[in-house]
Amino acid sequence: MNAIIITGPGGPEVLQQQTRPLPEPAAHEVLIRVEAAGVNRPDVLLRQGKYAGSGDVAGSVPGLEVAGRIEKCGAAVVRWQVGAAVCALLAAGGYAEYAVVDACHCLPVPAGWTMTEAASLPETVFTVWHNVFQRGQLQPGETLLVHGGSSGIGITALQLAHALGSPVFVTVGSAEKARACEQLGAAGAINYKTTDFEAVVQAAGGADVILDMVGGEYTPKNLRLLKDDGRLVFINAMQGGKAEVNALDIMRRRLTISGSTLRPRSADFKAALAAEVERGVWPLLAAGQFRPVIHRTFALADAAAAHRLLESSTHIGKIVLTVS
Repeated sequence: MNAIIITGPGGPEVLQQQTRPLPEPAAHEVLIRVEAAGVNRPDVLLRQGKYAGSGDVAGSVPGLEVAGRIEKCGAAVVRWQVGAAVCALLAAGGYAEYAVVDACHCLPVPAGWTMTEAASLPETVFTVWHNVFQRGQLQPGETLLVHGGSSGIGITALQLAHALGSPVFVTVGSAEKARACEQLGAAGAINYKTTDFEAVVQAAGGADVILDMVGGEYTPKNLRLLKDDGRLVFINAMQGGKAEVNALDIMRRRLTISGSTLRPRSADFKAALAAEVERGVWPLLAAGQFRPVIHRTFALADAAAAHRLLESSTHIGKIVLTVS
């Protein structure tokens, strides 16, 4: 099969298409003939050799989410059959014509969704569900603030929270991105390049939950914006992991600071998360309360160009590789 290989840590140019042996599923796994693969920020970090616990990345195949049809089932697989259309969360290996994955990490392609659209779901939906609704404990009526609102993670958090009854504010980097987020249901979309997001959200009463992928100087602002008993959840720290915080203020207002990374979690954790996502999110997809936002697709061989676009941060929604 053809696969995109990280030849060594570095820029997009280290992504090279090579021929690899067809993987064989273990007893609890399925082999998916990949039709589309999502491109995500952790793929970039893995390529750079900066993803936590990634070790030596040379020879690795990136890709955390795919959609396609099951080609082969392991001996212990019960739910799925050959030919089933699924999307799946992977630890790695999605940028390829075939991928093996734990059968419990697969979900059915939503009715009416294309494979390209379905490939945009697993990594972002799993991440948002765990961090906003499990760790952040966002409740209907509570206010959510999402940084990076027009990213794949951002539009997923925005749409899910809005569908489940929460007003959502987002920060974005352009007027075009702000309009796109408002069309998806944002109560406010703040261009951080021209407007002080802290002042805007504070004037609206603050936030109960903040999903942050920026870190750095955003951290003290986020803590000031939280209401009493508010929750700040980190999923990245693109401005840096260090910040000065007031522990006494955290104590006085009973604030919670949390965060997570999904890739290193156990197979059992991901299986339980997949089951909860199917119960909580898939009905929203069927009801049309969440729609795919695909910015652009690239052929598998053009993975380096897809990474360049992702790193430019000019996209709105997801970037997806299509596999013929």
